[in-house]
Amino acid sequence: MLRFKVLVSVVLLITAAIFARIEFCSAPQPCIAVGSDSLQIASPLFHADLNVALTDDPALATVRVTLSDDAASADFAVIDDADSADEGSCEATPATQFIAILARATSKAPVIYLSRDGGPADYRIFVRSKRVTDREAAALIGGAQSKPSHLALIAS
Repeated sequence: MLRFKVLVSVVLLITAAIFARIEFCSAPQPCIAVGSDSLQIASPLFHADLNVALTDDPALATVRVTLSDDAASADFAVIDDADSADEGSCEATPATQFIAILARATSKAPVIYLSRDGGPADYRIFVRSKRVTDREAAALIGGAQSKPSHLALIAS
């Protein structure tokens, strides 16, 4: 009987530990507002409307993005020192387009070269964030670049 109680206790502890590590609601994905629309990094459960790929070869790139050392010289800055996102700062709507970062480039997807050392670039970004990586910020810019009618809204 004592062995049965120990076994039940161990199973309950293991189950509690597993549930403690599971996120019941997914964290908000990085997004940007582009005019009245928004672009958001697709989580694995969503179907992506736009695809982008990142490359280490600048010759393959269709979009060149350089990381800037300060926000003032960047075309796009992501700074969030807060522990949580603002409510409604970039809400998903029916018009939201989801962007997937592909492992390999396709003929239809913009190919982004993300440089850390400066040089010629289409966009300069500054990222200091707890939730958005350099790659995700570059993907959002690459996705916005693939929508030329909306890109002018970002630059203005």
